[in-house]
Amino acid sequence: MIIGLLTAVAASACYGTGSVLQAVGSRKSARREAAAASSTGTTQHGGPSLASTAKAAVTWEFMVGTVLDFIGFALGALAARLLPLFLSQTVISANLVITAVLSIKLLGIKLTRPEWASIAVVCSALVLLATAAGHEGGGNSSTATHWWLLMISIVLMAGGTVAVRLLGSRAAILAGLLSGLGFGALGVGVRVLNGIDPFDLPTLLADPALYAILVAGIGGMYLHTVALQIGSVNGATAALVVGETVLPGMIGVLWLGDASRPGFAWVAILGFVLAVAGAVAVAWFGQPEGGPAEPGPEAPLPAQGSDDDALRHKTASPTGG
Repeated sequence: MIIGLLTAVAASACYGTGSVLQAVGSRKSARREAAAASSTGTTQHGGPSLASTAKAAVTWEFMVGTVLDFIGFALGALAARLLPLFLSQTVISANLVITAVLSIKLLGIKLTRPEWASIAVVCSALVLLATAAGHEGGGNSSTATHWWLLMISIVLMAGGTVAVRLLGSRAAILAGLLSGLGFGALGVGVRVLNGIDPFDLPTLLADPALYAILVAGIGGMYLHTVALQIGSVNGATAALVVGETVLPGMIGVLWLGDASRPGFAWVAILGFVLAVAGAVAVAWFGQPEGGPAEPGPEAPLPAQGSDDDALRHKTASPTGG
C-alpha cells in the first residue's frame, strides 16, 4: 500500500509539473503564430490545426513536460496495479493541485483564499482515501471486455478529435472530459492487462487492452494539449478530473473487485467525493472576476482563446510567465 501511494504521488507530481511546462510551451507557440499573423494556426471553425499543435509540441518546455508525462504514465500504470482504482486515479488527479502551486512561480498566478481552501480539501480527502482503502481487485476480466475497452477508447478519442476540429474553442470542456475519460480508460486497461504477472510477451501483444492503453493514452494527451490551446482551462480541467476519476473508480469497485477496509466504506465515499469536488473547485475558482486579466509580457494574444484567463486569474497586473 505504501509503495503504491508513493508511486501515485510521484506520478501526480510528474503530471502536474508537465502540465505547467506544456502550458508555457503552448502559449509560446500561440504567441509566435499570432505575431506572424499565421492563418494556419486554426481550422475554419476556430479549433487548433494539427500544424499548430505540432509547433506547440516542439518547444523545449513542451518537450520536457511530455517527458514528465511519460514518466508519470509509467508510475501511474504501476500505481493502478498496486492500488484500488478509486485511490490511484484520485491521487493522480490531484496533479491539479501541484499545477496550481507551480503556476504561482512559472505562470505568475496568485492563488486566492478559495483556491487554497480547495487545495486543503483535496489534501484532506486524499488522507481519508488512504485511510479507507483496502485491497485492490485481481483485474481478471474476459477477452470480450478487453475488446470493448479498445473499441470505446477508439470511439472516444476519434470523436473528440473530430469535435475539436468542428467546434473550435467551444469544444474545450468536451476535450477536457474526453481526455479525462481517455486517462481513465488507460488506468482500467493497465489493471486488466494480460501478460504482465507473470510476464509473457506473446500474451501481452495479443491483448486488446494493450492497444486500448496506447489509443487512450496518446488520444488523451492530444486532447489535453488541445484543451491548453483553446477555451477555458478551468472548465476543461474540471471535466478532466471528473472523467479521470469517477468512471474508473466505479468500474474498479463494481467489476474489478476493488474494496475499502471493513467498516470504512463511508470514509472512502466521502474522501472520493471531496477529492473530486476539491479538484473541480481548484479549477473553477481560477475563473476571473469581472473579466479577463490584462495581458502581461508573456500572455498570448486575445485571439488565441480564453484559456489564459484561467491561468492568470484575478491578477490585475501579472508578474510574467
